[in-house]
Amino acid sequence: MPVQHGNDEVAPPGVNINVPHSARIYDYWLGGKDNFAVDRAVGEAMIQAIPGMRYMAGENRKFVHRAARDLVAQEGIRQFLDIGTGIPTRPNLHEIAQELEPEARVVYVDNDPIVLVHARALMISKPEGRSEYISADIRDPESILSDKTLRDTLDFGKPVGLTLIAILMLLADEDDPWGKVAELRDALPSGSCLAITHPTADFNPVEVGEAVAAATGAGMTLVARDRSAVARFFGDWELLEPGIVPVSGWRPDEAVASPEAAYYWAGVARKP
Repeated sequence: MPVQHGNDEVAPPGVNINVPHSARIYDYWLGGKDNFAVDRAVGEAMIQAIPGMRYMAGENRKFVHRAARDLVAQEGIRQFLDIGTGIPTRPNLHEIAQELEPEARVVYVDNDPIVLVHARALMISKPEGRSEYISADIRDPESILSDKTLRDTLDFGKPVGLTLIAILMLLADEDDPWGKVAELRDALPSGSCLAITHPTADFNPVEVGEAVAAATGAGMTLVARDRSAVARFFGDWELLEPGIVPVSGWRPDEAVASPEAAYYWAGVARKP
């Protein structure tokens, strides 16, 4: 984790503290301490553009909890593949799933060494289930799908819950994110489910445009997509009710006065 000596920050091996990373920016928004000056600078610039950014990050976390609960309780999902995990924030996905089904299994995937440090310490499974972490990138689905730890943990003969939370925004159109997701979908058996959240400019083009400019100005890729572009990620899978909606409005635990205050689309779909 980050260590500070005076004004100097020291990172774990393999971490470049001069380049912002989405997982650490997200950690900053959620009030975490596993971030560096470069991450905080970009995070603050994006907050200047979107004052509700911290609220939006929180709404994404709440969606993960609701979706995980429903996939276990209503869809019978007992194993998850979470790509773009980010720095762990309790409760983690496996904790939510194992609260309902202690034997649930989860494989987390990310490409930031800091996430790896925390994953080993915090993603501890119930003894009946299993929680594992692999270092890989969504830009290379085959490296994820062929990973030995993944194959030893998940049974691809049974439905899998694939979660892609605020990760597809990091792939430019020329990276063919739809093709990457299709490769992941095709590897999963019937009855599997896909949960996605994705930032959009549909609700506030000005604020989102300024936030994207702040991120890209710092050398990051950040793409906000409209509802139709997000819908393409689900392919021909059957969308669960209520469909693709603002993230705060997907099966909320309580009434939400302004679902569009969080500028994300969210949806869950089932493979026929």
